[in-house]
Amino acid sequence: MRVVVSTLNAKYIHTCLALRYLKAYAEPEYDVEMAEYTIHDPAMNIVTDLFEKNPDVIGFSCYIWNIEETIVVASMLKKIKPELKIVFGGPEVTYDTEYWMERIPFVDFIVRNEGEETFKQLLDEISSNEEYHLILGLAHRKDGEVVINPPRPKLDLTTLPSPYRFEEDKEALSKRITYFETSRGCPFSCQFCLSSIEYGVRYFDIEIVKRDLLYLIENGAKMIKFVDRTFNIQREYAKEIFQFLIDNHQGCQFQFEITADIMPPELLQFLNDNAPPGIFRFEIGVQSTNDETNKLVKRHQNMEKLERTVRMVKEGGKVVQHLDLIAGLPEEDYDRFKKTFNDVFDMRPEELQLGFLKMLRGTGLRINAKQFGYVYMDHAPYEMLSNKVMSFADIARIKRVEVILDKYWNDHRTDHTVEYLVTHVFPTPFDFFQSFGDFWYEQGWRKIGHQLDDLYNRLYLFLQQEAPSSLRVVESLMTYDYLLHHNHKPRNLWKEATFTKQELTELFEWIENHRDELQLPEDMMKHQWKKHTIIEKLNFSLDSYLKKGNMIEEEELVLVYYDVKRQTKVVRSFAREDIAVNAK
Repeated sequence: MRVVVSTLNAKYIHTCLALRYLKAYAEPEYDVEMAEYTIHDPAMNIVTDLFEKNPDVIGFSCYIWNIEETIVVASMLKKIKPELKIVFGGPEVTYDTEYWMERIPFVDFIVRNEGEETFKQLLDEISSNEEYHLILGLAHRKDGEVVINPPRPKLDLTTLPSPYRFEEDKEALSKRITYFETSRGCPFSCQFCLSSIEYGVRYFDIEIVKRDLLYLIENGAKMIKFVDRTFNIQREYAKEIFQFLIDNHQGCQFQFEITADIMPPELLQFLNDNAPPGIFRFEIGVQSTNDETNKLVKRHQNMEKLERTVRMVKEGGKVVQHLDLIAGLPEEDYDRFKKTFNDVFDMRPEELQLGFLKMLRGTGLRINAKQFGYVYMDHAPYEMLSNKVMSFADIARIKRVEVILDKYWNDHRTDHTVEYLVTHVFPTPFDFFQSFGDFWYEQGWRKIGHQLDDLYNRLYLFLQQEAPSSLRVVESLMTYDYLLHHNHKPRNLWKEATFTKQELTELFEWIENHRDELQLPEDMMKHQWKKHTIIEKLNFSLDSYLKKGNMIEEEELVLVYYDVKRQTKVVRSFAREDIAVNAK
């Protein structure tokens, strides 16, 4: 019997851990082939590839991001090969299973909840007596009727074979994200999350976890993302894993989803003292700072302790932080969401993700949607369109905030500029992102692509209209950000260059004569250094700004030397009066 398990990932770099568990658990009795695609691949290409594998049974792992595309693929396969047994599984079809069995009649089986044991038993029955009523956790068809068997008890995680050691995965370990889990379940009951449906946390044996992690690292993994819903729920377990990764990381990066308000300060201090910079990333779901909203969705959150965690991590400078917000939660209208946004942005996370509430099947919030007046998409991803306190017009405006937030903050193209704008020019951070987002929308820029220079020019056009008095300083901050963003000397600036060729020649001559005063590296003055150096005018004191945060408006020059060999930059600023050059 030829068995294939497949899924459509959101991007090529993603991998599906579920397929690997199904394959590992079914072997050695069944030789299961894995086939991964993306939601952007043409359906005909996927169908052709799967058809050529000539499967007798094919299982699809289904999520909100791929369910509609998966249905199209499965429908085509059933038409061209009616005898093919098609199995759906995954979180998207685990809930409202009868709806899915009726909507997609060409699907023969649905595996609900944890699928390893159920799928293996299903393969046994397909290849023998076809007594599907014996399989716990399975939905099937009998005499044209849908039959949903009782649920299967939770698996003993110690019985699961490793899903991380397949030979066919080795080649791509350095190019794709490896998903990893040390536990299953969540101790919390947030009503918008699927994890709230099954209470309790089970852990894998920590020594097996370590061996699997070391195997992945030694075979070239570059990014391992832990899928545990709350990685730090057991602090000693978490600390032991952190220590193991510190000792064995070999340049691999690791991402964890943590609950920030239960993170003990001593564990944070341990990371600040011992973690190499840049190997750990924390994803922290804040979602809302509104106590009333959090109470309605059964989310217990101590904002004081959460802020303490974010602050300690940021001050330590070792761990990158990614904070999440959800717009559209109960009783959080546009103005209250604005406060949530400003509360969280004031923590200055390296990344702030603005998401929109999805009414996931099986969640308490979807079940009680009428109570809060929710209107939402009929099909995945079930995004909310409005509720009693937030109109669709409000949602549409907040989506414009999301666009600017991603392009100008999360991508770190204009860090110093945005920091100055949200602190000194606009009333609040949200006001800047919303005003710029509205301007972006009005200009029709959402319909066209953009290069780096476009982003700078569009920001400048916006500020000319909304904050012209700030332009003298902001234009210089933009120039500074632009120069820092490049790893090589840019051919052109985003704006007209300050100096003529003759003026630059005189400046370079002055620099050569004052190399010691500028504390320039000795080897910088070699190997045609001028070809890798750019000099521009600033309308503020860079040294005062960087060291003290003071914005002193006085003319200075900034020198940036791009050391291509070392992939570093040398940045120096000096006063104009030091140089006998009649520059513009």
